[in-house]
Amino acid sequence: MNIKGDKEGIDLLNVKHQQLLNEIGKAIYGQTDIVKQVLISIFSQGHCLLVGVPGLAKTLLVNTIAKVLGLEYSRIQFTPDLMPSDIIGTEILDQNKEFKFIKGPVFANIILADEINRTPPKTQSALLEAMQEKSVTSAGHHFKLDQPFFVLATQNPIEQEGTYPLPEAQLDRFMFSLWLDYPAFDEEITIVRNTTSSLEVKLESVISKQEILDFQKLIRKMPINDNVLKYAVTLVAKTRPNTELATEISNKFLKWGAGPRASQYLVVGAKTHAALHGKYSPDIDDVKAVAVSILRHRIIKNYKAEAENISVEQIIEKLL
Repeated sequence: MNIKGDKEGIDLLNVKHQQLLNEIGKAIYGQTDIVKQVLISIFSQGHCLLVGVPGLAKTLLVNTIAKVLGLEYSRIQFTPDLMPSDIIGTEILDQNKEFKFIKGPVFANIILADEINRTPPKTQSALLEAMQEKSVTSAGHHFKLDQPFFVLATQNPIEQEGTYPLPEAQLDRFMFSLWLDYPAFDEEITIVRNTTSSLEVKLESVISKQEILDFQKLIRKMPINDNVLKYAVTLVAKTRPNTELATEISNKFLKWGAGPRASQYLVVGAKTHAALHGKYSPDIDDVKAVAVSILRHRIIKNYKAEAENISVEQIIEKLL
């Protein structure tokens, strides 16, 4: 991608963003906010955790986004008997009696980790290095993953029997935790009409792999005012009970607050949100636009919040 300057790059990204939304909209009806947040996560070099009941087109969403972004896509169905080698790959003895590494499904650009809480922590942790370091280690050998690399994991919030809750350390690796809701009535009519007919949707690739990497670098270079940076860091500090900047609501209802990674994601998420909407620098509204999805899985309520039926989202809204 040949960009004359940063402003031209932001303008081009804004155009590409609209083209992506239009193309994804051919296959995904409703869920516009979810699609936008997933795109923010991709351009921010982050990962997403999608929480929603079965049948809300989570798999179709990932597949569609991979096609319009022109990226290689891989799906891993997490089950109780899944082993780490099933994700990262394994060594085999070839016909020449030499060990050969066979790459697992993690060697793709977009990974759908379907029902990630259905497998034990040992296997869940196989994704940790890939998500954080963008590389995997097997039998003492180090393998770099192709860029861009993005993990979108799904989780069913209803059925908890036979599941293994994600540890906080792994939850923190996800930039966003997105909650999928049921579609609106009119949207559901459109979904049912289009998916029960012979209608075939042909999706076009809107952006190249190299353009995505260039846009990711461009967003990192975007300037941010000190007051916006301070607002983001202060917001995270407010979530930490019994500390200097803690608010009354966090002291009353929170057991643990968010760590520094939340501040980092708030800033880069605000930059990406601004860039995708054609702005050359983020403001406080851009921070607010990504705050709930970034903070909801990083703060832990106490027994008082549970007893009074106070949700994490209500606490974040108060802090905002």
